[in-house]
Amino acid sequence: MIIDCAYYQDGRRQHVGPMSVGDAAAHCAKGGFVWLGMFDPTPEELAQVSDSFGLHELAVEDAQTFHLRPKVEPYEGNIRLVILRTARYDEQREEVEFGEVSVFVGPAFVITVRQGVASDLHGARIRLEQRSELLEAGTNSVLWAILDQVVDSYGPVVAELERDIEEVERTVFAGSVAPTERIYFLRREVTDFYRAVHPLLAVLTTIERGARNTELLPYFRDVHDHLVLVNEEVAAQRDLLATVLEANMAVISVEQTKVSVRQNATIEQLTILATVFLPLTFVTGFFGQNFAWLVDHIGAEWDFLALGLGGLLLPCVALLIWFRRQRAARQPDPLE
Repeated sequence: MIIDCAYYQDGRRQHVGPMSVGDAAAHCAKGGFVWLGMFDPTPEELAQVSDSFGLHELAVEDAQTFHLRPKVEPYEGNIRLVILRTARYDEQREEVEFGEVSVFVGPAFVITVRQGVASDLHGARIRLEQRSELLEAGTNSVLWAILDQVVDSYGPVVAELERDIEEVERTVFAGSVAPTERIYFLRREVTDFYRAVHPLLAVLTTIERGARNTELLPYFRDVHDHLVLVNEEVAAQRDLLATVLEANMAVISVEQTKVSVRQNATIEQLTILATVFLPLTFVTGFFGQNFAWLVDHIGAEWDFLALGLGGLLLPCVALLIWFRRQRAARQPDPLE
């Protein structure tokens, strides 16, 4: 659908109200330029715009494709297609939403095709209409306004991602195990954001070359400086998330080791208890036998005490000697 369509001349908007695609194309021959804004247009609407303004079919095909890399492509008739990736942080879902803006820039028209919820350009149009000296520079001023708004919208996304990373980082380096799924999700978001930001550096460099010897060159340089800063911050976030992920894996490994040590200690205690009860089992089984020798020869208390306590003390002494030897074998040599 068409969001807004306006004709600009002498640094001012020349009309108020809607304008059809045919009227907009006709105004291009009167001097000045037309800015036509579309949001999620249908193939029929794009075909009408393409026929009216003479857009290349490959450029129109790119404008209908989502998730392209930022790029700038020249076409016949001094027309350029600039594709930008937009981003917005959704606080409720705590994730980054991406959109896309395809900008057709000709000598007498600018056509913007927006896709996704994170691609609003209404603010850029209002701000540019308030600066008549920039509007007089022609269609490149619209391209600057769009680039400036897209790059400025990256700042809040970087700040919110930084906050999410710090939360996970505090959890990991406090010794607790952070949700690994959350770290992977943040890393994927930062990687997608980097793919939207980093290729735009080459796009801005190309646009700057085309804006030499014009009054808009300092404005494009300012946008480029902001983008370089954002790119550095996003790259640092990617590296930091890789470190956090490695630290989280180390914490998980330590926790698993602690669990294994506790399990081994428990098994060792159970083994000791079972070993202690072995002599009792022996005595119980020994005196529970109904052999004639036992019945005939163990009739006094001293015989019972000698055989019973002796049968208990002898294995206990043997176990004590064995445990001491094992403990001495596990102790490190101080001379080593």
